[in-house]
Amino acid sequence: MIIYIDKKVIVIIKTTDLWFSFNDAKVTLKNMDIKILLLLICSSSFTVAQTTVGTVFGDGMVLQQQKDIYLWGTDNFDGKIHVVSSWGETSQTTTSTNGKWKLQLSTPVAGGPHSITIRGSSTIKINDVLIGEVWICSGQSNMQLPLKGGLDGNFIEGGLDAIVNSKNDRIRFFNVKQNTSLKPLDNVKGRWEKAAPLTSGSFSAVGYFFAQQLEKVLDVPVGVIVTAWGGSSAEAWTNSSTLISLDLESAKKMVKMKQQTPSVLYNAMIHPLIGYGIKGVLWYQGEANRRNANEYEKIVNAMVTSWRKQWNIGDFPFYYAQIAPFNYGKNNSAFLREAQLKSTQSLQNAEMVVTLDVGDCTQIHPSKKREVGRRLSYIALAKDYGISGYDFKSPTLTNYFIDKQEIILTFSNRIQLNRNVDTSENFEIAGTDMIFYPANAVMTSPYHKDQKVRVFSEKVPHPKAVRYGFKNCVIPTLFGRNGLPVSSFRTDNLKANE
Repeated sequence: MIIYIDKKVIVIIKTTDLWFSFNDAKVTLKNMDIKILLLLICSSSFTVAQTTVGTVFGDGMVLQQQKDIYLWGTDNFDGKIHVVSSWGETSQTTTSTNGKWKLQLSTPVAGGPHSITIRGSSTIKINDVLIGEVWICSGQSNMQLPLKGGLDGNFIEGGLDAIVNSKNDRIRFFNVKQNTSLKPLDNVKGRWEKAAPLTSGSFSAVGYFFAQQLEKVLDVPVGVIVTAWGGSSAEAWTNSSTLISLDLESAKKMVKMKQQTPSVLYNAMIHPLIGYGIKGVLWYQGEANRRNANEYEKIVNAMVTSWRKQWNIGDFPFYYAQIAPFNYGKNNSAFLREAQLKSTQSLQNAEMVVTLDVGDCTQIHPSKKREVGRRLSYIALAKDYGISGYDFKSPTLTNYFIDKQEIILTFSNRIQLNRNVDTSENFEIAGTDMIFYPANAVMTSPYHKDQKVRVFSEKVPHPKAVRYGFKNCVIPTLFGRNGLPVSSFRTDNLKANE
């Protein structure tokens, strides 16, 4: 005879022995009165499920302010879940047939600490909850690189000072443990930690300097969820259905590192976070995609679009950190930097910080992460938090025209030339044969709004195209009046392998 109890307990009665399985553990009972067994079966001691909550929800967490945020977890089939917050909001739901539950809870203005109590078949209380601004930091090693340094012996400029002065209960990080999966997972491993000398050294340097600036200017708690992996490709962070729809050649090729396998990081390190209340995403990735720069804009745009669709909170901010100059050898990373810039220009609510001036041609993990984090914060403060009165963008090329032996360039913002760098180090000009030669550059009308840059070379009497900073290692020549460098650009349309 077999008895099923709440789909959890199976009782089997044999002629000589009596045994039952409980949560997959087999127990043998000899010479026991069946009446006693049936009494045990009917008792509450056989309740096996307990209320759980997603691992990203825990003591010390930061929730996005003034939003309907999601909470989720598991419990008994068809069980009631009731959530009560210390700020007065409540919510309830019923678990699904597989025991999963998910509900929304409205959050107040920034503040805390608060608590959240979840009652189901058991009770969970989450303490020390702050309400503020939440950002996800994702990408590869330059996002992962912690304040204390350590990747390949790298250091962070100003890292020690940042660590010893980091004590601040209102800055909190959740570091997602690196993991891969061939199918979407429901949970990640990690825990919320407060900024302090004992903990901050393990925080993403870019993420920390970004959070530090936001907390100081906005005077609210800031939570950062870091989900990054060195050497990872954009394809690995993109779900399989999106990649299939793109029909990419790069997604079909064999990969050398598991963190470059299509979709495995999305499955293990993004999917379990979808629905957590956030303000936006910071993205620092691209080195692993240098060899398929021609596809990069398409991949990342599709990735961002799919993330936004799944979060279902609109076109949340997506801000890039451009990969910095480095000696990659024959592979010209300028094509990837160009693809990153194009992606931000074609995506809604996307921006990019230019890093030509904070790179290191001998170090793929440049030390100037403070500048990167701060520049990302300038974008967020202006676009998402209404801080005005400053120009947060690097100038971009707006137009060009040929005037006899010169090509004339115009820009979106007022610019200046770095007089300490020979312009021919960065400017190149070509005729119809598309062979580029070093060129001189001179500013016209430097004190007027209609300033332009004249580019010319005696080796190219009939110019057709111009490039700026279009190589691996660059010491920038062009800057905006706000001190931000102009990104690599070109007027030709040759592909990366041509």
